[in-house]
Formats: sequence, structure tokens, C-alpha cells
Amino acid sequence: MKIICIGRNYVDHIKELSNERPKDPVVFIKPDSAVLPNEQDFYIPDFSADIHYEVEVLVKIKKVGKHISPEFSSLYYDQLGLGIDFTARDLQEELKAKGLPWEKCKGFDGAAVIGSWVSVASLENVNDVHFSLSKNGSVVQQASTSQMLWNIDELVSYVSRFFTLKKGDIIFTGTPSGVGPVKAGDVLEGHFMGQSMFKIGVK
Repeated sequence: MKIICIGRNYVDHIKELSNERPKDPVVFIKPDSAVLPNEQDFYIPDFSADIHYEVEVLVKIKKVGKHISPEFSSLYYDQLGLGIDFTARDLQEELKAKGLPWEKCKGFDGAAVIGSWVSVASLENVNDVHFSLSKNGSVVQQASTSQMLWNIDELVSYVSRFFTLKKGDIIFTGTPSGVGPVKAGDVLEGHFMGQSMFKIGVK
């Protein structure tokens, strides 16, 4: 299983981090060891003092595909989900300043939360899915997939130009604005079209 992540896919999030709007999707990889096991709490790693949550809609690939045209992308997935791309923001800023890869700040153990899955057949429009993240009961992020710079089908197509997609691969489609830090004792809960998809504690 590959975890393929997209950065800078919502305009407001680009602005809040003072990043440049990209001409193409920003792509990076998390190893499968980054997946937080189900029902486990997230433990803040000792190498960062500034871990941020980033809620994202997930796409689960259902069959092998390469060089997929956007008009055929929908044939390669049948489930969407919700997760968190945890980011060591302090480490990321240090790496970006030096022009170095992001893996250490994005791919560490537990950095990928994968919640429940929903059948695409149950959704009216994958390009207008509403989702949110609450921290300690208060909504901190909320958006719709209609706000993406590149929609789901475009992302599947783009990623397949560089990586052969295989059954079980997961694409993290980017986070909207509202990202922020976590501390021990926080509780994070993600909602997708009003349905709770995950709830985790921070230690």
C-alpha cells in the first residue's frame, strides 16, 4: 500500500501558510508505517514541539492503473474516507528553508490517520462533499471538495502519470484552512457529510 499525499490543494490553506500557489499538484509520499493503528491514540513525537493536524478527504484505489485519463479516473476508486495528515511544522519549516525533502516531518510513525470509508455510490457528487474536524468539541476545519484546486478525478489522473496505482493505495487530497497545533489531552474528531469517521486522543 502506498500513501500518496497532495499539498496546497485549497487556496485558503495556501494563504494561511504564506505558500506560493502551485502550477501543478504538490505530491509527497508517506510510508505505510505512518498509519496510526485503529483505536490507538496519537503520541506526540519527541523530535517536534509543533505538531499540526490537517484533515483531508481520502481516496481508496480499487484496481491497478497507469496514465489514467481524467474522464476514466472514477473507474479506479469506489470509496472515499477522511483522515489526518499530521505534520511536524517546526521540522517542516527547517527542511523547506534548506530545500530538503519533507519525509521526516510528514512520514513519521502515526502521522497518517485513516478513518472509516464511504461508498462513492452513496454520494450524490464527489466534487461537493462536506467535511470537518473538531478539536475538543469545537470545529477547527471545515470545507467542501468543491473548493479543491484539482478535483479528485484530476488528482487520480495526475498521480498515475508518475506512480502506478495499485489496489489499496490511498490518496490524501489536501487540507483546507484552519490547521493548527495539538497538545496532550486533545481529542480530534472528523466528520464527513455529517457522519463521524474517526475520533482519536492525543498523548
